[in-house]
Amino acid sequence: MANPVYLDYNATTPLLPEVKEAMRPFMAEAFGNPSSSHLHGVAPRRAVARAREQVAELLHCHPDEIVFTSGGTESNNHAIIGVCRALRQKGSHIITSAIEHPAVLAVCAFLEAEGVKTTYLPVDSHGRTRVSDVAAAVRPETILITIMHANNETGSIQPVSGIGELARRRGIVFHTDAAQSAGKIETNVNTIGASLLSIAGHKMYAPKGIGALYVRRGISLTPFFHGAGQEDGRRAGTENVIHIAGLGKACEIATRDLEKQVTQMRRLRDRLHEGLKECGVGVRVNGHPDERLPNTLSISFHGLEANRVLEEIGLDVSASAGAACHSDGVDVSHVLLAMQVPGEWAKGTLRFSVGRMTTESDVDRAVVAVSDAVKRRHPY
Repeated sequence: MANPVYLDYNATTPLLPEVKEAMRPFMAEAFGNPSSSHLHGVAPRRAVARAREQVAELLHCHPDEIVFTSGGTESNNHAIIGVCRALRQKGSHIITSAIEHPAVLAVCAFLEAEGVKTTYLPVDSHGRTRVSDVAAAVRPETILITIMHANNETGSIQPVSGIGELARRRGIVFHTDAAQSAGKIETNVNTIGASLLSIAGHKMYAPKGIGALYVRRGISLTPFFHGAGQEDGRRAGTENVIHIAGLGKACEIATRDLEKQVTQMRRLRDRLHEGLKECGVGVRVNGHPDERLPNTLSISFHGLEANRVLEEIGLDVSASAGAACHSDGVDVSHVLLAMQVPGEWAKGTLRFSVGRMTTESDVDRAVVAVSDAVKRRHPY
């Protein structure tokens, strides 16, 4: 039996062969500590420096503005908590949106227990934050705006450039979670106007357990980890050289192939959507029709339960549900709730996300499997 078609690249990605090769030396002969002054530390130290340059090239920033972390969650925690504690004398109000990843929303909830006030902005029917709502939420004590670059469920791209310009004019730090956008669309910190930006390696064909935080020159954060002062004193702990080398190579590949990959992913995503429509399956697409990640298709089937559909297609397709069904009812994702997607549609939501390894035959196989499963569950 053939393996299921993998259409869950927004959840995680496989390692690229070039990434594995970049990591290999640091699992064997080049095992030294990059902080060591002797010969064994030279190759690891150079690898960390090179990776910092590769990440900086992807984000269009200076290498010294990159801090390596354990992933997107740590990057978000470091950015948000670090700003709030560094600027606590200036104010204690932050602005975010209702559709952020839990790695942002949970941090805001944590800080509320320390007295930080948070404004959670609504989104429109396409799942996008309005710049005018951000402007209206600003207070004299606002010190941070944190709005994601692109949503992980719907793929809707947020108006980050407008928000970044607003933050700059008001003298407010702007952080964006770019875990889902980096490597899929242009992620230029200067165009975005970000003071801080988070990326996650495992969303872009690098290992799990590695990420980076962009910190614009002049932005002060309280240290997240305390210790020997690695990462220029911003993140203590011996560097994870193996994974850092992998992240650097993944960023280099993303920079090199971005335009080609955007075209390829959009073509495959649209082929999946059109195929489902042609099979006579009634569907609703969630997210902005144009301002959306090229690889992401959030689609709802009226009157169905997403988990039941996933059970039916499990041997053929790997995807994610936008709602969890259990004995007490259906828990719809906070993103779909914020978008006010009607319940009869929301509970039948699946997210498909294509990637570098996806082929046309994969998409065609998925179209048949999904449409057959939906028709069995709810004939049209």
